[in-house]
Amino acid sequence: MHLLTANPSSILGAALQGQFTLIRVQLAEPDHFSLVEKLDLAALIFTSAGLFWKRFGVIVDKILKSRKDPGFHLFPIGKRVWDFFWEVLCQAKVIRERPLPGLAHAFVFWSFLAFALVTLNHIAVGFGIGFLNPAGAFGLFYSWFAAVFAILCAISIAGLFIRRFIVRPVWLSRPGLPGHELSWESGVIAALIFTLMVTYLASFFVEDTSLAARLLWWAHTFSLLVFLPLVPHTKHLHLILSPLTIFLSRGGFSQIPALSGDEDFGLVTGKDLTQLVSLQAYSCVECGRCTEHCPAANTGKVLNPKEIVLGVRSYLNELGPTAEELLLGKYNSQEAVFQCTTCGACEFQCPVGIEHLPIIIGLRRGATNTGEWENEYGGKLFNAMERNSNALGLSATERDKFVQKQELPIFDGSQEYCLWLGCMGGYDPKGREIISSFVEVMRYLGTSYGVMRREKCTGDPARRLGNDLVFQELAESNLAAMSQQKVKKIISICPHCVRTIQEDWKDFGAPPQIEHHSEFLARHQSKLPHNNSGEKIVYHDPCYLGRYRNVYDEPRSVIAAAGTLVEAERSRERSFCCGAGGGLAFLGEEQGQRVSSVRAQELVATGATTIGAACPFCNTMFRDALAATGDNAPRLLDIAQIAAQSLPPRNSQTSA
Repeated sequence: MHLLTANPSSILGAALQGQFTLIRVQLAEPDHFSLVEKLDLAALIFTSAGLFWKRFGVIVDKILKSRKDPGFHLFPIGKRVWDFFWEVLCQAKVIRERPLPGLAHAFVFWSFLAFALVTLNHIAVGFGIGFLNPAGAFGLFYSWFAAVFAILCAISIAGLFIRRFIVRPVWLSRPGLPGHELSWESGVIAALIFTLMVTYLASFFVEDTSLAARLLWWAHTFSLLVFLPLVPHTKHLHLILSPLTIFLSRGGFSQIPALSGDEDFGLVTGKDLTQLVSLQAYSCVECGRCTEHCPAANTGKVLNPKEIVLGVRSYLNELGPTAEELLLGKYNSQEAVFQCTTCGACEFQCPVGIEHLPIIIGLRRGATNTGEWENEYGGKLFNAMERNSNALGLSATERDKFVQKQELPIFDGSQEYCLWLGCMGGYDPKGREIISSFVEVMRYLGTSYGVMRREKCTGDPARRLGNDLVFQELAESNLAAMSQQKVKKIISICPHCVRTIQEDWKDFGAPPQIEHHSEFLARHQSKLPHNNSGEKIVYHDPCYLGRYRNVYDEPRSVIAAAGTLVEAERSRERSFCCGAGGGLAFLGEEQGQRVSSVRAQELVATGATTIGAACPFCNTMFRDALAATGDNAPRLLDIAQIAAQSLPPRNSQTSA
């Protein structure tokens, strides 16, 4: 059974006064254990399991005592099973978003799966009932199969240790700890995992009957039994909870749960924390991916999405889910919560299924609906939406004048589309230019459309800032008007309007079908004239069109027909926010560097002569930011304007 054998004068052989095998075909296991050893093993297992449950049981109790999530349901189950397979078993998101460290994490995870059978057999051997015979066909195969993963795991955990404790990217640090130091538990856990792998591999180098085999077996056992009770005290709790977190998601990206009754104001105190929020708080792995991609955290703001989640965890640890102390204050900053642009980068990046945005918006709801949040700009915004039904606070007659000037037909139920103007398209001068260009395209294609005679804001800013009363009034009013006018299909230039109508209005009724104008333009691309000038055009992915709606290729196809498409350093799923979302476009000056300025500089750096946008809010934010870059700033156009440039003059069009 031996491949290579050294003489007894080797170092380990001399130390143990026995034969030292350099490598064996089969794994070495002690051939017997005394009654005392078996009793000691049983006592150690009982102690380890007891210490594990002493902490883990408390966590489970806190999660179960949290409020049930209103409206939560398991069905359809198919998507949950697929997400579990793809994100948990395949570790797809972990690898996709950070390929090298992600692959290292994946190897550690897969090694734990591979070692499940090995570990059960290891303990069984201690009691003399081992079921994997290392000399048998399956036992021999599986021991070497596990050995491959042990090598990969040992290399990976060593690399991750170096990355976390030596290289240490800033987003892995904990600002709340002195000197931004990392917790020592992470290092201990890494050392234990490394020891588990090394002791297993070393067992291929010794004889079954040797003292070395017994020492290695006990070293592996001690590492395993010390590791177990440490898990619920550290971020490695995610090994147990994150599969549940991913499986029990809310079922969609940034799904804001409905409030349950008149006494539900959002996340105000511990008694408002739901089971999903508590589960997710304990699942955080503190990897910092959310922080790395957060526009607020990257531009000198107080907000750090990782600390929001860990703040909820600290609240649960210290006070529990039935406490009535405010969630905002000691454990989380109100200032930080209201700096979120709701871009969704944090939630998109999270490898363990934490849904940051429902938590952040829940905390905003708690502060806004109870009057705890007092903000001059926020107050003006809410008043404008209540009194004038638009976020800009302008009279409805201003919209009427624009509709009449552009000769926009009023929707009467006979047209195919209801063209939704929105606050920006109906009142903002640049937004009106986008509407005008898009109308030119629709007229060229002969598409029948009409605009509503009276249109109110979708309520997006109120929804994201936590004012449920204003949002409900606007949503219900719009739904009633659309039902009365028999609106079946809506088209909008604003991704925020699309998202709000399609998803958020569902709390109050069934909204009509809606699509973004980029989808319409891409679908009709073959019917539009192409005039590719070769001009370099860089496209900015709006958060609410990309991450929220998964629309990336459609606007690019429009741009590619007009010029040469170039990409910014951060694009598609990793696109950097313009800074307008979450109602922040209406909340005045930003702390630190402006998000829009950072993004504008990235777009200018591509050397493009034109920036293509697909959201009127992005257009607005970049307007001032580009002006600050100098006289040679690139043009800023919406994709509707880019498409309209290729159209012949209106008086020569045969299609009306």
